[in-house]
Amino acid sequence: MAQPEIGRSVQAGGIGTNYHDHGEGPPLLLIHGSGPGVSAWANWGRNIPVLSQEFRVIAPDLTGFGYSEAPAEGIRDKAVWLRQIVGLLDALELEKVSVVGNSFGGGMALALMIAHPDRVERGVLMGPVGLIAPITEALDFLWGYTPSLENMRKAIGYLAHDRSRITDELVQMRLEASNRPGAHAPYAATFGQAPRANGLKMLASDEADIAAIPHEVLILHGAHDQVIDLDTSVRLNRLIRRSDLVTLGECGHWVQIERAATFNRLVSHFVRKGLFE
Repeated sequence: MAQPEIGRSVQAGGIGTNYHDHGEGPPLLLIHGSGPGVSAWANWGRNIPVLSQEFRVIAPDLTGFGYSEAPAEGIRDKAVWLRQIVGLLDALELEKVSVVGNSFGGGMALALMIAHPDRVERGVLMGPVGLIAPITEALDFLWGYTPSLENMRKAIGYLAHDRSRITDELVQMRLEASNRPGAHAPYAATFGQAPRANGLKMLASDEADIAAIPHEVLILHGAHDQVIDLDTSVRLNRLIRRSDLVTLGECGHWVQIERAATFNRLVSHFVRKGLFE
């Protein structure tokens, strides 16, 4: 049976990395979020076919997620993910990419722009972490998730604004992904330990470093996001001098799913033309 979640494999930063590589053109790196059962394909599978018509789209599973190698003891330093990301760019001989980071991935996109500004053309942050902030009830539940049908239904309820998206099929599919052998233990070891606000601290960057980011940055945030408070994106917009913030109506944390056509259009135009034409 075909498994679309499994793409190609490469050693990146010493980690066996599952990644997707589609299309031709300017390289566009997509970094997924941190929900239970997440993978690059689960996050971006609806967007890759559209974006790959204009760009070479690279979407890896970061360690601890999806089908990449995962340390059972969990991760305590975002530098592990940063080395993997840079290692992937090196392995694919990509000198510079535009990067889109979703939630957890937004924090990693910020870290990449700060640590390796020469490797980034433009950045998109979507419902991002990256600043010290109080943890929301939704994120506390998602990071403390234990596999069960009831818990996965509640988790997706936090992620989606449109309740019609919470189908039995989707809940079952994500439950199976979160509970497959080797999937939950690394996730729980990284994010499940109390106080779970420590995960936000680990993913945060220094405000002075964020303010020094030279890149053009597009920030997207669902108006009804329960997972990451809109205030985080407002603060980032104030810190990053060459940034614009777009708040999307009738949308929760799943901007790339609930507002897929708008997301694809905004990202495509921004990556090709920038903000300050």
